[in-house]
Amino acid sequence: MSKVVANAMEACRDVKDGMTLVVGGFGLCGIPENSILALRELGPKNLTIASNNAGVDDWGLGLLLQSRQIKKMISSYVGENALFEKLFMSGELEVELAPQGTLAERIRAGGAGIPAFFTPTGVGTKVAEGKEVREFNGRQYVMEKGIMGDFAFVKAWKGDKFGNLIYRKTARNFNPMCATAGKITVAEVEELVEVGELDPDQVHTPGVFVQRIFQGTNYQKRIEQRTVRK
Repeated sequence: MSKVVANAMEACRDVKDGMTLVVGGFGLCGIPENSILALRELGPKNLTIASNNAGVDDWGLGLLLQSRQIKKMISSYVGENALFEKLFMSGELEVELAPQGTLAERIRAGGAGIPAFFTPTGVGTKVAEGKEVREFNGRQYVMEKGIMGDFAFVKAWKGDKFGNLIYRKTARNFNPMCATAGKITVAEVEELVEVGELDPDQVHTPGVFVQRIFQGTNYQKRIEQRTVRK
């Protein structure tokens, strides 16, 4: 069965209302731009999305906040999105904040089939409220649950038709963990090559984790905060 699909619309065609999505990227770096645009056009509602942040007001996952398609965000950092704040304060958006390392490990654990783990991060804070806390070797640890999505969406630099992926520099960020944490993982790549063209030693995500792959187009690669000299 071929994993290659024609475009983002075909890759996202069966994302349904109420699903949980795991989305790679950090800020606006390494985000699956084409897939997000397709989801906005296809219009599934009441989505739960686990992603480090929600982009900015007019790009990345911020577009799905604009269209009110997201019911809940599981995130680490949301400070660059004024709409996110507005929707949360008005009660239109549920938010589950997680320390960044904990979020990364929750996604990695979900992809590895680990339902829960213990971490010292967050003990004694609001992060630990309502969660089991245990002592190991004289130190307190809070239990965190792994995250697994109905779909995972990632963006890579290069990929082959089997789904082997190579990320470029900091655009790797959350993508390798997210790629393992979807029942169906959709990868969009800047360059799609034949099987055998990638150096196996350079592959970051093995194709066994990827179910659909397509070559994206028109990447903006926007800068979240541009600082220049006068």
